[in-house]
Amino acid sequence: METIGTPWMWLGFFAFVIIMLLVDLFLLGGRKAHKVSIKEAALWSIVWVSIALLFNAALWWYLEQTSGREVADTKALEFLTGYLVEKSLAIDNVFVWLMLFSYFAIPIEYQRRVLLYGVLGALVMRTVMILLGAWLLAHFHWILYVFGAFLLFTGIKMLWFSEHQSDLEQNPLVRWLRGHMRVTTILHQERFFVMQDGLRYATPLFLVLILVEITDLIFAVDSIPAIFAITGDPFIVLTSNIFAILGLRAMYFLLADFANRFVLLKYGLALVLVFIGSKMLLLDVYKIPIEWSLLVVAGIIGLSVVLSMFYTRQQRTIDIK
Repeated sequence: METIGTPWMWLGFFAFVIIMLLVDLFLLGGRKAHKVSIKEAALWSIVWVSIALLFNAALWWYLEQTSGREVADTKALEFLTGYLVEKSLAIDNVFVWLMLFSYFAIPIEYQRRVLLYGVLGALVMRTVMILLGAWLLAHFHWILYVFGAFLLFTGIKMLWFSEHQSDLEQNPLVRWLRGHMRVTTILHQERFFVMQDGLRYATPLFLVLILVEITDLIFAVDSIPAIFAITGDPFIVLTSNIFAILGLRAMYFLLADFANRFVLLKYGLALVLVFIGSKMLLLDVYKIPIEWSLLVVAGIIGLSVVLSMFYTRQQRTIDIK
């Protein structure tokens, strides 16, 4: 499969990702249990989005110098669209994480360690799945239709069951973990395991970590086909995915107090999946221009956010009356 990524571009990008993770872990309070304020989360969200946009600008400049304006414009648009799609779908991760932390009553100051491991796990899983997906598409073109049908089905399913509330108490995995592991009834700060009466016990925080990693894998299965509908270039697919994930922890803390205001966003995400799945199924019939894909995705997400805020404001007005 053709890619704009040269060996030094791949190495440089992975080196950058490692450096940013180390900065987050060692220099920015990542190792200390503390409550992340909205101001801090907003600042880091702006930083991560700005870094992604600067990377895209640098990529455009490099390609414009080496491959011409047409290639540079196309690849920059592909990155921007892929980044927006992955960032939007990542919001679903945030809502699930909120549900998990709420169910297990995890204080917000102890959540950051689970989220750090969750992001690291997501980075590894996305990288492996993207490379595997690129290999499959290079050797089996028909798998595009499988990806498209899967996304279309997932989007319709999200629309159909949008009002369904998950019952974690009846979740088979949660019940299996509780039945096969010794689990403490209380938290022990940020510890995943503790020793009691000479036996090793897992803490509820460890159960949350397992569920976060599994949900990361499930969402990766949704989002990887979605990005391949935007571009088949593995370098663009991987970089847009990774940049979306790097800002996920900050976005979680930013949205944690406002999630209930975006009640209609789940419908927007479902429609995005329906659109992308349809785009992939029609790829050999009509290739929707990347500019239109960007406008459609941005329009759906933007409209669902605006309508959500209007709806919640109306509901608060009704409740006051």
